[in-house]
Amino acid sequence: MLVEMHCHTAEHSSCSSVSAVELVRQVFTKNLQGIVFTDHHYLWTDDELRDVRRASEVPDHFLVFSGQELWTPELGDLLVYGAPETLPEGTALAEVRDRFPWAALVWAHPYRKGKRPSARELCNPLIDGVEIFNSGHTVRENSLGLQDWHRERFTALAGTDTHGGSYAGLYPTQFDHSVRTIQELALEIRHGRCRPFFKEIPRSGASSQVTEVTIGTKGPDETRERIIIREIANPHKWKSAERAFMIADTIAGHGFDGGTYRVPRPIDEDPESMTLIEQGLRGKSLFDKLLTADAAEGREYVVLAAEWLARLHGCRLRITPAGEFLSREVARLDRYLERFTAIGHRQTRKAREIIEAVKAQEAVIAGMHGETMVQGHGDYHPKNIFLGQDILENRATRFVAAIDFESSHVLPRAFDVGCFLAQFRNQFFPHQHILQRYPEALFVDAYLNNSDAVEPDFLRQVELFRARTNMSIAAYLIKVGMGESEDLWRVLVEAERAIANL
Repeated sequence: MLVEMHCHTAEHSSCSSVSAVELVRQVFTKNLQGIVFTDHHYLWTDDELRDVRRASEVPDHFLVFSGQELWTPELGDLLVYGAPETLPEGTALAEVRDRFPWAALVWAHPYRKGKRPSARELCNPLIDGVEIFNSGHTVRENSLGLQDWHRERFTALAGTDTHGGSYAGLYPTQFDHSVRTIQELALEIRHGRCRPFFKEIPRSGASSQVTEVTIGTKGPDETRERIIIREIANPHKWKSAERAFMIADTIAGHGFDGGTYRVPRPIDEDPESMTLIEQGLRGKSLFDKLLTADAAEGREYVVLAAEWLARLHGCRLRITPAGEFLSREVARLDRYLERFTAIGHRQTRKAREIIEAVKAQEAVIAGMHGETMVQGHGDYHPKNIFLGQDILENRATRFVAAIDFESSHVLPRAFDVGCFLAQFRNQFFPHQHILQRYPEALFVDAYLNNSDAVEPDFLRQVELFRARTNMSIAAYLIKVGMGESEDLWRVLVEAERAIANL
C-alpha cells in the first residue's frame, strides 16, 4: 500500500496553505491508499480525523492518520508516528525514544540545504528510518539519499512535505503489508517493511553506470520526478561527459529547457565522485515512435525532429572552440580507416578513397564557411531524438528533445542534416515501409522551412556529410564483427555514390 507520510495542514501548521480536506482529496486522486498529517507539534484527535474523512468523501478503506513533526536538538526535525500525545518543541530524541518505545521515529529531510549525513548518523539506533526523498530536497540531495540508502541499507521512507495542494502525494512510501491503525503503521516502519515508492532501472555502459529513477505514482496530471544519474568510472570519459553536460546546460539556457523543443535539463554534477544528474525524459525515441505510428502521426514526428534541429542551429551558438571540429574530424576519420586496415579488409582501398575525399572537402567547407558554422549536435539520429507528451490527453503538451551531446562541436549546419539522413536510412533499412512512408525530402524541407538562409551549396554539403556518416557506420560494423556483411557493402556503396554527387 502507498501512503503520504509527511504533509502539513493549514489548520495546524502556519507554514501550510492547504486544508486537511483538500490534502486528502489530492492524495486520493494520485491513487494512494492513505495519508498521515504531520503538523508541527500537533497531534490530531480521532474525532478531528473522522470529521476530515467525512468532509473529504473518500472511501472507508482510505487511511487518514495523524503523526507529528517534532524539532529535536540532536537531529533537527523528526517525524513521530504512533506517540499518543503532542510533544513540545525541543524534546530530546532520547526522551522520545524512552517514553514511546513502540512509536516510529523518522529523521525528516536530513539532506536539505546541502547537508550530507554520515553513515553513523543515518544508522542511529534511536531512530527507525530516514526520509531520503522529500520535496524540500534538491534533485541532487534526493539522489544522494538514494545512494546512501543503497550503501548503508537503513530503513528509508519518502515524504512530500506538502505545504500546498498542487504537489500533494508526489513522494509516497510503499508498505509491504496493509495496516489499519497508526500503531500498525509504526510497527511496519520499525521492522523495516517499507521503502520509498519509485522505479529504478540501472543500465550499464563500458565506462559508466546509468540509473533512471522515477519517483511517485502517475496521477491524473502525470507529474512525477524523473532523473538520470550517471556515474562515470573512467577519468577520460568523465572529461567528455562533463563537456557534454556543459553544452546541454548552455543549450537549455537558450530556450530548450521546456516547451515543445527541449534537451534533458542538466541538474547537478559532482566531479569528486564523477557523477552527473540530469532530468529524465518521459517518452520514446523517434526510432521507436515511427515503428508503431500511423503515417500522419509519423510525419509530424519527423517534422518535429527537423524543427528541433533548425531551432538549435538558428540560435547560432558557439560554445566550443571553432577550430575543434576540423582537428577532431581528421582524427575520427583516421580511426574509421584504421578499422579497415587493422583486419586487412578487402574494401580498405575504397574506404581510404572515400575518407580522403571527405577530409579534403571538409577542409574546403571549413575554410569557405567558417563564419557560418554553429554549435551542432554532432550525432543527430532517430535513436538520439525523444518524443513525449507531458499530459497524455493534451496534444499541446507534446515535445521533442535530443540527448547525447558528446559529439557536439561548432560545425557546418549541413553536418547534422547529412548525419540524420544517413542514420535514418541505415537504422530503418530493415523496415523498408518506413523509408517509403517518410522520404528524405520530408525532413530536409521541414528543416529548410524553419531555417534562415543557408549556404548556396548547402545540399551539396549534406551529401558530403551523408558519406562521412556512412563511413562511421561502416567502422562500427567492423567493430561488432559485421565486416563482411551486406550492410557494410551497402553503406560503402552509398557513401561512394554521395561523394560522386559532389
